[in-house]
Amino acid sequence: MRETVFDWLTHLFGTLEGCDALDMFAGSGAMGLEAASRGADYVDWLDIHRQGIAGIRQALTRLGADDHKQARVADAFRFLQDAPRSYDVIFIDPPFSLDMQVKAARAAFGALKEEGLLYVESPTELLSDEALESLGVVRVRSGSAGAVRFELLAKAGSGMAGLVRLSKEEKRSRK
Repeated sequence: MRETVFDWLTHLFGTLEGCDALDMFAGSGAMGLEAASRGADYVDWLDIHRQGIAGIRQALTRLGADDHKQARVADAFRFLQDAPRSYDVIFIDPPFSLDMQVKAARAAFGALKEEGLLYVESPTELLSDEALESLGVVRVRSGSAGAVRFELLAKAGSGMAGLVRLSKEEKRSRK
């Protein structure tokens, strides 16, 4: 799944070098660490669990990452109210039991650069068309791995929104 997502991002951005990334609800920090390893300029990791953030900091030390990479014990929603920068890509993977993908996407939207992308993971289904419309975003790519669904979203009207690839099901329904 992670390889697929980063293949998409590389295809859409050309490279992650110079990009700014935010890993909300970071957990192990895998998405942000992958972005950093692929050249992202700034990466911020957020999680409310100190143990997870400590693990990310240890990984950053092992990798010799510079001070443009910050793992913070922080509530993602509070952080986004006063985010220090806007981001090219924001990874949203909250605990599935909390069912807060739409709320998190709405909060992240304000910190997303105009040509940026939101990555959202869901336990059972992609965000509904109604949710996408209410957020003012379009689905650029989507996939699944087992029971997990994942998608890249772009601001409606942005250049990235013009790169929408229809799924097989969407293509059939439009015929």
